[in-house]
Amino acid sequence: MSDVSAPPLNPVPWAVWLLVLPMIAVEAVVEAGANGLAGGPAGIGWRAQAMQALGFAPDYMRQLIEARQFPLDGIYRLVSYPFVHQSLSQALFVVVILLALGKFVGEVYAWWAVLVTYFAAALVGALAYTAVPLTHAGLLGGYPGTYGMIGAYTFLLWARLAGQGSLRAFRLIGFFMVFQLAIAAIGVAFYGTEQGTTWEFVADLAGFVTGFALAFVVSPGGWQRVLAKLRVG
Repeated sequence: MSDVSAPPLNPVPWAVWLLVLPMIAVEAVVEAGANGLAGGPAGIGWRAQAMQALGFAPDYMRQLIEARQFPLDGIYRLVSYPFVHQSLSQALFVVVILLALGKFVGEVYAWWAVLVTYFAAALVGALAYTAVPLTHAGLLGGYPGTYGMIGAYTFLLWARLAGQGSLRAFRLIGFFMVFQLAIAAIGVAFYGTEQGTTWEFVADLAGFVTGFALAFVVSPGGWQRVLAKLRVG
């Protein structure tokens, strides 16, 4: 007999909600302003203001690095830009993917490991984006951090499949990177290499690599788990 008291859906770990809820809140506010539901005429500009306040600017970061000055206004943007998006559709996509993968990863990882993975992926993604000289457009949205979760998810699958066709674990990132490269190619064709979306895949790929690499340290068992699987295989 099934347990009627069991929830219809397995709960998402609270650490994942800690990442998702601010995204939802920001998007709800800026969309309310854009649609005239709040803020009056000034509400139309709320998204632009949020981008200005939270977005990451690679040119600004290059200036700080060159001057060897690191004020809080420049540093916090390395981890604040994932919470403001360019559009509602981008925010929805990030939230859905983050909830799905975050649930899987969060059921295995400790709560702190989930947060470390996400923010480290976002930070490294922003720095990798800055390292590309042609990037001038601001970096916005939760893609790099979410790709970090894809990296963690890929590691867990890879560890589970070690010695048994483990390359199958990389199908998901392969699909997403093909998708991102297609968007980049369209961006180059229509807007040239200066368009921000052309180079966002660099931040995403860096986020994935960060999430995958961190899994050797922060996931339960880490590298020893993989070695044990390989020995059994």
